[in-house]
This record gives sequence, structure tokens and C-alpha cells, in this order.
Amino acid sequence: MAYVPGVALLVALVAGCSAGSDADDPAADSKPGSPTVSAAPPGKYRTLPESCSAVPRSTLKDLLPGAADLPQEQQDKVYEGTATVTYDTDRKVGCRWKSDAPDASRNLSIDFERVVSYDPAVSDDDRAREVYAKKEDAAALPTSSGVTPSETPSGSASASGSGTPSGSPSGISSASPSADPSGSPSGTDPDEDLRPRLLDGLGDAAFLDDALTRAGSTAQHRTVSVVFRTSNVIVTVQYTEQPARVTEVPDSRELQEKAQALARKLDEALSD
Repeated sequence: MAYVPGVALLVALVAGCSAGSDADDPAADSKPGSPTVSAAPPGKYRTLPESCSAVPRSTLKDLLPGAADLPQEQQDKVYEGTATVTYDTDRKVGCRWKSDAPDASRNLSIDFERVVSYDPAVSDDDRAREVYAKKEDAAALPTSSGVTPSETPSGSASASGSGTPSGSPSGISSASPSADPSGSPSGTDPDEDLRPRLLDGLGDAAFLDDALTRAGSTAQHRTVSVVFRTSNVIVTVQYTEQPARVTEVPDSRELQEKAQALARKLDEALSD
């Protein structure tokens, strides 16, 4: 019977264990030359701001002029806003404000949506681009010729000079600013293009929509929406005015300028 020294036996056992450990090594099953798949990078933003605190009070005073005439306690309540009910504040948050004045009422809302891709091959930013693109398509922005996809081939709208935009409730008509009775919004430069359009210098991509609507016999109200994307967050600002008099038409330029100014402040705050 052959005698194996203890040291030699120990070396043999260690060598056997080392050889067997390849079965637990994921690289051992990899085929030579197979590509390495890496997960897409996450988005820049992992959290969202507190929406009702995102707008400075000085800005709210400008956007909601009727609140300044209220008693202090009621002013505070208006400026506090009402948070949007959501089930995941890491993914979506929003806030609403409203003020009433003798001449008109104003409504403001902001919404933040953080887009997350659950596909490791698709980045959060790419997924956010898809979500933003759907919003832009739904707005049916006019082309350079002034024709929207929802209009007839000839470009004519309804007999009243207004069309029904995508997503508008039945019975509520909408028109671009240029379709106001005067031919251009009150107090605006007729050479200035105030139609719904893409915006430059706001986030990674942005657009503005402007809808003038009337329901039944009530006064016309105008809603200006500014939507922009920055990395994997999409922000929506909606600013509405409804005059007290049925014959009055809200000033498109004023609403657009204020809505854009707020959107740019929110973009700056996100970038800080």
C-alpha cells in the first residue's frame, strides 16, 4: 500500500477545490467573445420637490392678483395651495391655487412627474423622452402653415372659427389666440406669434399650448399650458383666467408670459 504524505494530500485537496470553484463562477459559463450587457444609466433626479412650496409667494401674488385684497388669514390659505393627491410622491406631485377677483378668477397648477424606466436596456431619460413626446403629440401644435393634424386637409376649422382640441370635453370649443374676434389677442402685437408652439431654452424640450374655451353661456376662459422635460422629470404648468363678463376675452400674451416665466423658475430650481 502506497503511503501519501499529509502535505501532499492537503495540496491535492486544495487543487481539487480550486478546480471545482469554476462551477460557481458566472464568467465560467460565458462564451468567448460574448458582449457584456450593461444597464442603462439612471436619470438625474431621484426625488421631486415639495410642489406647494415650489412657487415663491411673490410669484403667487403676481399670478393670483385677487388674493391680495383678502384678509390675511384667507390670503395665507390661498397661497398655501392644495396638494394633488398622489399615491407615490417620489414619482408624481402637484399643487393647485385659485383666486377670485371682481373682474376675473385665476387658477394655477403645477405638476412634476419623475419618469423611471424598468427596462435595464432603456435609460430613464429615454423613457422620459417617450412620455414627453406623447404629451407634445396630444397637444397637436400647429405647423408653420398654421394647420394642426386634427384639422381638415384644407386647414379650415369649424364655422365658428374654432376647433375642438384633443382631450377637450365634448361641447367645449377651443381656438388659437389668433382666432379671437379682434383678429389678435387684446393688447398684443399682431406680428407676434402667440399660437401654440415649441419653446427654446427651457429644459431639454418644451412646448406651449393656448386654448380659449366657452361652455354654455358662461364667460370664455383661456388656459395656457407650458410643458417641459429636464432629464427624467416632466413639469406641467397650467394658468387659467376667466373674466367676470361674458363679452371679455382673456389676454393671451399676459398669460403666456407669466406661465413661461414660472416654468423657467421651476426649471432653474430643479437645476440647482
